[in-house]
Amino acid sequence: MNPYDIICRYYDKGSRLYEILVRHSESVMRKAVDIAERHAELNADVEFIREAAMLHDIGIFMTDAAGIMCFGSHPYIEHGYLGAELMRREGFPRHALVCERHTGTGLTKKQVEENGWNIPHRDFLPVSAEEQIICYADKFFSKTFLDKEYPVEVARKKLEKYGGDGLRRFDMWHSMFG
Repeated sequence: MNPYDIICRYYDKGSRLYEILVRHSESVMRKAVDIAERHAELNADVEFIREAAMLHDIGIFMTDAAGIMCFGSHPYIEHGYLGAELMRREGFPRHALVCERHTGTGLTKKQVEENGWNIPHRDFLPVSAEEQIICYADKFFSKTFLDKEYPVEVARKKLEKYGGDGLRRFDMWHSMFG
């Protein structure tokens, strides 16, 4: 599977949004692959990580995030779930799990319900080693400062809005992967 082929089905290759998505995803992919390769004991599927990291944010075009050239109708928080729906339609259910489980350090059913997000009321927490590695790697890159890797302190600070459980997950991953 070539993730760029799938991206091109939904994004105009010459657009700024395509550039934002691909550059961000390539940064996440490189970091995630590096983690997987340094931690052979995890038995992570490196090829799957390459693909899924490139596709983890495929749903952003359907959201309203003008700062990154997204002019859809959904709140940005829904991009993971929306991307998961696309990946399932494309025939990649395992990649869909990465899409829907990478927001923050994963979302709990309680967070979804308390915030009234228009996504199913269930946990969206990374489970597999590959999901956790990609989610962790994603926290070090934004879509506004492309190619810049945040220091761990900045990545951690950006997670504070997701509460204590999210920070605990990040800290656990940092001790495992960092």
